[in-house]
Amino acid sequence: MAKKYVSTKTYRQIAPCAYRQWRASSHCNQIHGYAFSFHFEFETDELDARNWAMDYGGLKPLKGLLEDWFDHTLLVAEDDPKKDELLRLGELGLAKITMVSKTGCEGIADFLYEYINTIFLPSYGEAERLWCSRVEVRETDSNMAYRQGHREDGEFAS
Repeated sequence: MAKKYVSTKTYRQIAPCAYRQWRASSHCNQIHGYAFSFHFEFETDELDARNWAMDYGGLKPLKGLLEDWFDHTLLVAEDDPKKDELLRLGELGLAKITMVSKTGCEGIADFLYEYINTIFLPSYGEAERLWCSRVEVRETDSNMAYRQGHREDGEFAS
């Protein structure tokens, strides 16, 4: 039976951003912000030539993407009925805009999970050996959501 190794990487409060949950019937439907933290778990059955599951230094481009997408950014959901007004803030130079399919920790975790497994790891040359099995997105110390899966689930098989 193959061994399973898990390697983790956490970025704490690296991405202060704002968004709104337009579908909420509470004050969460107004623009508000958090300093997001991200936690990633990578799993493999075989270590690389250095006996590592994940090369932490190889994650520097991922950290750069997280900062680009979420640091000092206003997230706008693709289906927000006020999308045009929010995008106007970007056109006026009042906000850095990142379009997302869904706002909130769950939506962002889902986006990152899919991105890492379908784009980042293949471009890194590790898609055959390594899988991102969990992505956590944390708004605060007490609020977090995650997306989890395993290579065996065959989610992204073509």
